[in-house]
Amino acid sequence: MGSAPPSYKGHRYPVEVIAHCVWRYFRFPLGFREVEELVLERGVMVTSETVRRWCAKFGQSYANGPCRRQPRSGDKWHLDEVFVRVNGEQRYLWRAVDAGGNVLDILVQSRRDTAAARRFFRKLLKKTCSVPWVVVTGKLRSYDAAHREVMPLVEHRSHKGLNNRAENSHQPTRQRERAMKGFRGVGGAQRFLSAFSGIPPHFRPRRHLMSAPGHRAETAIRYAIWDQITGAAGQPAKT
Repeated sequence: MGSAPPSYKGHRYPVEVIAHCVWRYFRFPLGFREVEELVLERGVMVTSETVRRWCAKFGQSYANGPCRRQPRSGDKWHLDEVFVRVNGEQRYLWRAVDAGGNVLDILVQSRRDTAAARRFFRKLLKKTCSVPWVVVTGKLRSYDAAHREVMPLVEHRSHKGLNNRAENSHQPTRQRERAMKGFRGVGGAQRFLSAFSGIPPHFRPRRHLMSAPGHRAETAIRYAIWDQITGAAGQPAKT
């Protein structure tokens, strides 16, 4: 079901403190200084720079845990790209989701041409180790050329109205981008968004499809999984 928790060797803070700070930063629209203030209220003295280093070191490792526990990606993929501000300049965030809305992969690039689409297709195939039976994209022509080269046997549907699932998946990123007032670098944006695509969705079950007791039970299960992923299992619950 998963791999061993990451190593915390050399860290003087308990595992539950590190995992809690990383959880707060990625789960809610908070900055490093705000996380520092929140845990200080609980009697834990940690600097914002320490929180930043924990998020950079453990964020992706934590995000990989829920991804490994998801069902195998569906055979219908939705792809879309949206511009983001990186150090004041326009860049493009390429994203792929399956029919269930699960994020398959993301890639921040400086262009939205055929070479960029081709690079994203190849990265997506390598990460998922699977080939879909249909790919749904917007009307960007770069998708057509890249599709013919990388996956010519896969059906390609190009229609803006069919791609709402991918477009809707950009909304949490937009909200977080506004809270962060943009990203400072392409590498930092890629690292943050990659982890961000895995951690918050784990704590957002489809509440509109559940009863209140069912939602509470599912949330408790997901927090237990989080403790297993981070290695904080058996520690006091978050407050």
